[in-house]
Amino acid sequence: MKKKLLLLDANSIVHRAFHALPPLVDKEGSQSGAVYGSLLAFFSIISEIKPHYVVAVFDSPGKTFRHKEYKEYKAHRPKAPEELVSQIKRMPDVFRGMGVSVLAKEGLEADDIIGILSTNASSRIETVIASGDRDVLQLVNEKTKVYNLKRGVKDGVLYGKEEVEKRYEGLPPEKITDIKALEGDSSDNIPGVSGIGEKTAIKIIKEYGSIEDLYNALEKGEGSALSDRQREILEEEKEKAFLSKSLATIKKKDSLKIKFSDFIFEHDQRKIGKLLKDIGFSALAERFTGEKKKNLKLKL
Repeated sequence: MKKKLLLLDANSIVHRAFHALPPLVDKEGSQSGAVYGSLLAFFSIISEIKPHYVVAVFDSPGKTFRHKEYKEYKAHRPKAPEELVSQIKRMPDVFRGMGVSVLAKEGLEADDIIGILSTNASSRIETVIASGDRDVLQLVNEKTKVYNLKRGVKDGVLYGKEEVEKRYEGLPPEKITDIKALEGDSSDNIPGVSGIGEKTAIKIIKEYGSIEDLYNALEKGEGSALSDRQREILEEEKEKAFLSKSLATIKKKDSLKIKFSDFIFEHDQRKIGKLLKDIGFSALAERFTGEKKKNLKLKL
């Protein structure tokens, strides 16, 4: 049986928990609903995946290499509320306290670190990426799947290549960046090409294969599958299309030092229970240390 590596897109999971659960306040008066929801998600995921290695990956504050490429990258995002920011800052220590490795690197987003780790993992390791976003679906391959959180924080869908192809009308995971090149991504302020949504982008990439092949066809005066207006806009916004593909592409190579033996998840049930009790989640802690332990459903 292959060992499994679980990569947690931590910022995404905390964001989802923050919006999925009602506000909670701990004994010290601090907001803790997103922390609690993130832990529920974490326990649910590890119960299902049963990983040997676990890494919680975080975004680093400040600009990334994408901002150098496009200064308007993520410029339209509203500032995150302090109640959310404060809980994101708490999560690295919470994960470490449960025996989970934590990674972040200045200049890189969590998705990029996840891309680098999943690419560099041995073929003998099955990688599962847990995220509330679909951006990471481009990383799916023979040895990498994505556990995409759906409703609330405890439900998810496991995407392999077959599921991704079904979602994108037969296109494989590596074509998602071509779709993004045309469609853009409003959440990250990736421009795309004016007037082209996901359905049209999928149709165009199914016809031409990639934006490189698309523009090669346009240069040769081909492109019968396009309307005159589409052809005109695509030619006018060629630079935007290639910029958008670059911005949407997750890094897979970097000078990140990786030692997978550091990521072994050596969980201690009682230690986890004590940590949960210390941060004010007594009912959850009882699943690990109290009388309810016998009925523990989380097979860690």
